[in-house]
Amino acid sequence: MNRLYNFFLVSSLILVYLVIAAGAIVRMTGSGMGCPDWPKCFGYLIPPTERSQLDWKAEYPYKKGQVIIVNKNLRVAPKDFTSNITYAPNNWAPYSKHDYAIFNPTHTWIEFLNRVLGAIAGLATLFLLISAIFRYKKDVLATIISFLIVLSMGFQAWLGKTVVDSNLLPYKISIHMGMAFLILLFLIFLLERKNKFIKKLPNSTTFKLLVVISLMLTIIQICMGTQVRQFVDVQIHYWGLESPTKWLAEAPFLFYFHRSFSLIVLIVHLAIAFILFKYRFIPKVFLVIILLIGLEILTGIWMYYFDFPYSSQPIHLLLASLLFGAQTYFMIRIIKQK
Repeated sequence: MNRLYNFFLVSSLILVYLVIAAGAIVRMTGSGMGCPDWPKCFGYLIPPTERSQLDWKAEYPYKKGQVIIVNKNLRVAPKDFTSNITYAPNNWAPYSKHDYAIFNPTHTWIEFLNRVLGAIAGLATLFLLISAIFRYKKDVLATIISFLIVLSMGFQAWLGKTVVDSNLLPYKISIHMGMAFLILLFLIFLLERKNKFIKKLPNSTTFKLLVVISLMLTIIQICMGTQVRQFVDVQIHYWGLESPTKWLAEAPFLFYFHRSFSLIVLIVHLAIAFILFKYRFIPKVFLVIILLIGLEILTGIWMYYFDFPYSSQPIHLLLASLLFGAQTYFMIRIIKQK
């Protein structure tokens, strides 16, 4: 059972990271409303591939919840019925969550695959909980944390529904992402507990405080990044995906502060690196942290000076989530060390 627990723990962590990357791709491509309803997509378990599938059809057996588009508006079947020879408005209810009624097959399938990946990640965390229950007597805390992870995944799915129902309100997207980071925190805590370290690290209160501060600075930087991203989302909605040169034409002060703040994050980590160098041992996870900070800064420069290349935004977000994970892992190890 220990082997299964370890397998589902690592699988859950990898899958959550993949979901974060997929979510970033959804956001980058503007596919968030590819499926205007939730949990189905236009009322189907397998989404349509052609616009004609969403046209009204005569003498067709419609199922409850299926969606059609009539005069650029969504209409929902309130019950199972077979349509007549002519369209009968009384058989259909207007979709009340929002007024978005555009079908783009590429956007639809990008969003659908994102949801499928999220469902697979949810199943992995459920199997993690089941395997943890069988180890309950041996590791009570792991069972409790695994249970919290499953609850968090359920809450995250509900947040995804509210994002779609709100027609992608930026602040709700940011809350959705914040919840993903909380799930990462739980998983990384469990992962760190599985590893046994022989080599000790600096154990002074000052060093521990510096490590905690470094993580807090990264969290602040990520939060500012979400605010900048909200501003960019508004600009994308106004100017369109075809005009990236205009997205930051009137950037707020927060953007420039966010950009400069990355240097503070880097300097604090270089100070930690100096202490570890004097201690004559730099763990691999910290080398990864320094590498991720450097790549994060480079991708930020890439986005700003090269007008948001197609893959830059999801890479930037994925690097931020990996950095958060690595720092959390490193901090837990330092704090737990006696």
